[in-house]
Amino acid sequence: MNNLKKGILFAALFSSLFFIGCSNDNDDDDLIGNWIKKSAFDGPARSSATSFVIGDFAYVATGYTGDVYLKDLWAYNSTGDYWEQKADFTGIGRSSASSFTLSDKGYVGLGYDGTNKLKDFYQYDPTSNSWSQKADFAGTGRYAAVGFQAGGKAYFGTGYDGNYLKDFYQYNDQTNTWTLVNGFSGNKRRNATAFVIANKVYFGTGINNGVYQEDFWEFDPATEVWTRKRDIDKDTDDDYTYNDEYAIVRSNASSFSMNGLGYIVGGENVKTTWEYNPATDLWVERTPMEGASRTDAVGFAINNRGFYMLGRVGSTYFDDAWEFKPLDKQSDDDN
Repeated sequence: MNNLKKGILFAALFSSLFFIGCSNDNDDDDLIGNWIKKSAFDGPARSSATSFVIGDFAYVATGYTGDVYLKDLWAYNSTGDYWEQKADFTGIGRSSASSFTLSDKGYVGLGYDGTNKLKDFYQYDPTSNSWSQKADFAGTGRYAAVGFQAGGKAYFGTGYDGNYLKDFYQYNDQTNTWTLVNGFSGNKRRNATAFVIANKVYFGTGINNGVYQEDFWEFDPATEVWTRKRDIDKDTDDDYTYNDEYAIVRSNASSFSMNGLGYIVGGENVKTTWEYNPATDLWVERTPMEGASRTDAVGFAINNRGFYMLGRVGSTYFDDAWEFKPLDKQSDDDN
């Protein structure tokens, strides 16, 4: 090969590599969605906190600093973008608790205190700024379970009690009792996540014995029926070409729903954001979370506004807070 041909070939290869490199570097720029930094959390930086939303306020409770299991409670004012400390949680300090909102009151239970897997359960009344203990959870003491409320019915389920779990229990606030709910045929797991759209629950992710779970489910509390939806793995089988680009499986993620769509954010060793449309049962990748990569963060929605905050990476704990704007173009100017 003469020198001219060698030069042309080298130039072509260099151009191709340069194009591919630039294309990969800018992949995130092609995604829609913008993360905006909000007022930092006023309490100590932490991971594995839990949260519930009442009206215009989100309440963040408990968690772990790396040294201390916490029992403080903080309210985030979403209209004013500021935090206020409220009455401390009256149970023992803990991490990886579960929570939900029911009848304009917050409920927190389960978790881990550094020694024990817990099953106690408490109600928070924002009007009186006070806590009261309720009937213990009817299942085994556990942590890393999910909690949710839809259609006026509230539930705890899955988690880890020394074994990986798949049971769900409904809480009745009128009778202060728990009832086992049958019918979930998915896999056991801990550190899953769930979001609610139109009074239906969408549940998935998590881990079981080191394996990320690929199944994804819809639960209708009106009928107590679980329906399996399309898996969230990268399956390239001809029958599953809809998801050959999916990279959604993970553990310790956070989630929220806005305007009829669900969002899963972050998790162990990942910071990507995925948007779920229940009408099509399909996912679309959105702009990754723009702060530091983290696990065991908190996610919630207030009046169709999605927020993500706290968490840790290794032994570094965070107190930053972010809001996600799914229709906006990504910008670094607001962080």
